[in-house]
Amino acid sequence: MPASSASRTAKACLAVVALSFLSAASADAAGLRVFASNGVKAAIQALTPQLEKASGGPLAIEFSTTADLRQRIEKGEPFDVAILTDDAMSALAKAGKLSPMQTRVARVGIGVGYRKGAQKPDVTAAVALKQSLLNAKAIAYTPNGASFPTIDKLVQRLGIAKQFQQKSRLTGPGAAPAAVANGEADLVITLISEILPEPGVVLAGPLPSEFQSYLGFSAAPSPKAAADPHVAALIAFLQTAPAGAVYVAKGMQVPQ
Repeated sequence: MPASSASRTAKACLAVVALSFLSAASADAAGLRVFASNGVKAAIQALTPQLEKASGGPLAIEFSTTADLRQRIEKGEPFDVAILTDDAMSALAKAGKLSPMQTRVARVGIGVGYRKGAQKPDVTAAVALKQSLLNAKAIAYTPNGASFPTIDKLVQRLGIAKQFQQKSRLTGPGAAPAAVANGEADLVITLISEILPEPGVVLAGPLPSEFQSYLGFSAAPSPKAAADPHVAALIAFLQTAPAGAVYVAKGMQVPQ
């Protein structure tokens, strides 16, 4: 082979190798893709530096309602780890869209929030809660949020479904607390973990025990990422004591 041909061949090989390294570096830079419910948003955001350290690289985290993320997973959108409500996780695993190796992360109840500086509404008992809801001019919530089934049952049992509908301010994923902060609504009913982080909004309290329901959240890898040690390390960290302390600080409860 002529020297010039050999040189060109060597350069081509080096180019291929370099391109391979660049592609690998690009993939590493993109990091693991995580789908997480808004219910765990505050906790996961606070834990992100530790999660990146545990998994060995940057994370690309997307937050939305469990319903939205579940639909995206069902349609085949790629991801590495999902952190959604237990019911959604079980359904996705049954459909083969998620690894059956689910790890319980935390649970959270539903509460009522009001604008900072306003008079605190009484939500401690059924009669008081009913009156506080009737007194409000506008109440914000997300119709496809994980808390909606509980909200619907609540107003039905209180006998104020019609009045509640007239006061409703429907919001997009995770936006209900902000509607109170900016004055669009007087109250918000949603997961406590979504109320506490919102500046300008104060938690009036959880729903009374007879109306309360708790949503559990679990983590699991996608079928393709089930054997990835980086994914396993990320999920394992979600069960550690430091992670549990953050859940509690963000209004959640750790598994017993």
